[in-house]
Amino acid sequence: MAQAAAVAKPPKVPKRRSASPRRLPYLLIAPAGLLMLGFIAYPVISVFYYSLQNYNVTKPWRNGFAGFDNFTRIFTEDDHFWTTLGFSAQWVGVQVSLQLALGLALALIVNQSFIGRGISRAMVFSPWAVSGVLTSTIWILLYNSSTGFSRYLADAGIGDYGTSVLSDTGTVFWAATVAELWRGVPFFAILILADLQSVSKELYEAASVDGAGRVRQFVHITLPHLRDAIILATLLRGVWEFNNVDLLYTLTGGGPAGETTTLPLYVANTGIEGHDFGYASALTTVAFVILLFCSIVYLRLSKFGGDHK
Repeated sequence: MAQAAAVAKPPKVPKRRSASPRRLPYLLIAPAGLLMLGFIAYPVISVFYYSLQNYNVTKPWRNGFAGFDNFTRIFTEDDHFWTTLGFSAQWVGVQVSLQLALGLALALIVNQSFIGRGISRAMVFSPWAVSGVLTSTIWILLYNSSTGFSRYLADAGIGDYGTSVLSDTGTVFWAATVAELWRGVPFFAILILADLQSVSKELYEAASVDGAGRVRQFVHITLPHLRDAIILATLLRGVWEFNNVDLLYTLTGGGPAGETTTLPLYVANTGIEGHDFGYASALTTVAFVILLFCSIVYLRLSKFGGDHK
């Protein structure tokens, strides 16, 4: 007994505390979250900073703090800002409304059962996978006065040889609209079709038993079910169309005579071609505020995600 008591007890090793189960997910995503925050926060802060500066790389002697001079110039001196803002509103309104209508129609069609439905869906959705620059190249070739469809229309006695719809101020808007519709309609079709497939067929069967036709079924069953999907799709597409630069820049360059210059394209021209990054940053800030305000108002008025029964 004495020998056993004389044996020293081994020291207790403190247990390493593991991360709380509630904190573990946040610790795992923290590196990626911080990286994304850096990539997002730095450009945003830089834009706000340069919007308060005179920063033109071709006139370095004028660089320095400008306060709100750039914003005063936008609202009081720059008529081109209001012109491009008006065209941006027109562009967004026409594009989103037409894309919604055509996308909804295509989704309803490919949601039906028929032979070749898989191939039809692939053909409908394929333009969405094409980049904006490649889309512009395709439509530039189609609109080309020598090799495009205008030449074949002229052969048929419709129109004149050598005319291009992209160089005529009366037709350039609708020519650009058709090109963007070709790329944008599949987005609505994909989103709406995905939501259509979650509608229970029993609702339509019960409605048919009660004597409801296709129109009443569409109005009272399909549209209410698609409400949130349509609101989300129109909001996203509206923001994207407002910020559309690639297609219009490569298709028309904002011309002819500035007829197709949107506000973001004006920002790009001011910063890249005019080298006036301070004023371009101020224009970007104004565009950001406009988009943020319109998005909040749209979501509040549409009651997105709320109970709409």
